[in-house]
Amino acid sequence: MRTKLKIWWKRKKATLINWWPPFRFAGIRVTRFSTDFREVDVELRMAWWNRNYVGVHFGGSLYAMTDPFFMLMIMQNLGPDYIVWDKAAKIRFRKPGRGTVTAKFRITEQDLASIRHAVAGGDKTEPVFHVQVCNAEGNVVTEVEKTIYVKLKDKKP
Repeated sequence: MRTKLKIWWKRKKATLINWWPPFRFAGIRVTRFSTDFREVDVELRMAWWNRNYVGVHFGGSLYAMTDPFFMLMIMQNLGPDYIVWDKAAKIRFRKPGRGTVTAKFRITEQDLASIRHAVAGGDKTEPVFHVQVCNAEGNVVTEVEKTIYVKLKDKKP
């Protein structure tokens, strides 16, 4: 019963993120969270309130749609014994974003195993993940590089 409750709560948190004001009012929507939290799909629809001066997606909205997901996915997969923070980000705008744009976040078991191995001795690690924001035609609009800080929590005696 507890396992079912935990899974239900994880999925509920995943859908509640769509009501988070920075996402809700920017037009950002999570369209899919895999049950193991290793895959997340996000979309940003064009609206008058998220356009910039020249009529394409505002760069801040393009970045916001990519901001928390790698951190959240790693936190959910590693569990409460780890400190997980966003450390740094780099964004490169490739072409103007128009219409609905999407981003697909993926982490693998190998990514998680590398992180666990790197921090096993009490060290920190800062893995780097990449995601592309693409338009409806599949063209890359934006590339984002996220650096995540991960460390095992200190065990209290």
